[in-house]
Amino acid sequence: MSATKVQNIVVVGGGTAGWTAAASIARLIGANLNVVLVESDAIGTVGVGEATIPPFLTMHRLLKIDEADFLSRVQGTFKLGICFENWRDIGHDYIHSFGYTGQGCWAAGFHHFWLKARKLGFGEDYGRYSRELMAARTNKFGLVQEDGLSYAYHIDATSYAKYLRQLAEQDGVTRVEGKIVDVRQTESGDISELVLESGQVVKGDLFIDCSGFVSLLLGKTLGTEFEDWTHWLPCDRAIAVQTRAVGEPIPYTRSIARESGWQWRIPLQTRVGNGLVYCSEFMSDDEARHALLGNVEGETITEPRVLRFRTGQRVKHWNRNCIALGLAAGFIEPLESTSIHLIQRGVIRLIQMFPYDGIVESDRAEFNRQMDTEVRFIRDFIIMHYHVTERTDSEFWRRCRAMEIPDTLRHRLDLFRETGRVFDSIGDIFVENSWTQVMLGQGIEPKSYHTIVDMMDDQELRQFMQIQRQNVDVVLNQLPTHQQFLERYCPAAIA
Repeated sequence: MSATKVQNIVVVGGGTAGWTAAASIARLIGANLNVVLVESDAIGTVGVGEATIPPFLTMHRLLKIDEADFLSRVQGTFKLGICFENWRDIGHDYIHSFGYTGQGCWAAGFHHFWLKARKLGFGEDYGRYSRELMAARTNKFGLVQEDGLSYAYHIDATSYAKYLRQLAEQDGVTRVEGKIVDVRQTESGDISELVLESGQVVKGDLFIDCSGFVSLLLGKTLGTEFEDWTHWLPCDRAIAVQTRAVGEPIPYTRSIARESGWQWRIPLQTRVGNGLVYCSEFMSDDEARHALLGNVEGETITEPRVLRFRTGQRVKHWNRNCIALGLAAGFIEPLESTSIHLIQRGVIRLIQMFPYDGIVESDRAEFNRQMDTEVRFIRDFIIMHYHVTERTDSEFWRRCRAMEIPDTLRHRLDLFRETGRVFDSIGDIFVENSWTQVMLGQGIEPKSYHTIVDMMDDQELRQFMQIQRQNVDVVLNQLPTHQQFLERYCPAAIA
């Protein structure tokens, strides 16, 4: 155990990662702790992670954040899932929605009942039995009183960081402005203090690295090795631009596969976040810029900017007395909106095993084990979108189809293809319905279904499927349009 009690926490970098860490620590366990955040106005943040997933709401409940006020201040809209266009093949689309689809039983998920119904000729599209998916398709949203919709948000990332900063400073966090020019270490190798360009020295017991791709502390200072996943996730650049909204915001993210990557469209209340993720081996920056600007709607209100990245993670997220969050720990492209989620999970895990009496190796090892497990599940889920495709129209997609994939993913795909089985795994944010929706959406047709379904005769199964559809319709009939709900609940604040 380290002999040093942890009282002084130094967060390096602002943005969503830094201010999430500072605000959460200060508000949830801040008594007797001194939290300082160091950032430089001269160093920008990436700020493109504008889509979230449902666990995002858990952190906000812990922080006692008022939902309507928060959404108003960050131009927020609601998100019920992601529409994947052209991923399986050009012209094909499907929605990976939140929540669940239909009603399964203890031995088999609903998709087994659906598979038999389809075989008998009366099963509708799988998404027809999901409330969230059908609400997204019909552009509806509302807060249903009982058994409500599972949802997340689209947010302005820059406004969100400002919002968190205000919370953090209200709870006693000190912000220090300045560029770090030196990082000093003890004889044992721990980080001891930061030296700023002004000459100011900031000392700490525990350092949280939120310095983005630079990974100033975990990567550069401590030399923590990086595990590269480019051979599975070949996209290495993104170009982003904002446009004025030309219509009512839809309650889902659009992910549109292009020739050598994919484009996102994230609808806020008065603007749309757009971006193109691509592989520089097959597309130049100029070609990407042209492709993106040729496929946006509305007037551009920012200059397109290129971001370079490498997919993978540091082999340790917690090394010595430094924990990295967000891009400083690693990067998995934003295809399934997991970036902010991983920041929040890192913060929650740190709070759960906060080293008040000194850092112990068992805490570090457990933290790293849990983060590694979760990140690898997300990695496999993202790889699946690229690999399981029928597209052969470009070298990029042909390579993705032919590439070797992790054994863990191969097992999941084989299991579903042969038997239709999907099992939830501890540490996997994507549950049975997520894997099922994407595997079906990408074109995998299971060869069989669970025989427990045959305990229903054909008429009973027909009635069962009708009930599942009716349950969806009951909810849909209660919902206003997404725009109507936004106007009533959380209209965007005027800057």
